[in-house]
Amino acid sequence: MKLRNHPLMSYVSMRNWPPAWLWRDGSEDTRPAGEVGLLRHVILSDIDPPKRCFLVMEHMGAEYIGYLSFENSAFCREIYRVLRDHCGNPIYEIGDLDISYAANMDQLTGDKCVAKE
Repeated sequence: MKLRNHPLMSYVSMRNWPPAWLWRDGSEDTRPAGEVGLLRHVILSDIDPPKRCFLVMEHMGAEYIGYLSFENSAFCREIYRVLRDHCGNPIYEIGDLDISYAANMDQLTGDKCVAKE
């Protein structure tokens, strides 16, 4: 299952991928939308338990920031790790990542996925 299609990639029943992008720095704001640019940084929220990741991406000489909100903090931490491991990659490639290891999970605790029994 691709990251962009995972059922837990949502917040209050609204899909969170790809994030909306807000201009942060650099050349002119081109108002990018969708799976564009390169992921440069990912930051996990300091609020405990973390339910939000902030993403910084580069597109056409400018930097943009977006965020992903989650209802499940353990899944948020897992997505943070996935994104951190793919910094420097195109956003569309990140959306294509296979996270099928979490496809049949309906309960997450701590830092690990717990399979439905």
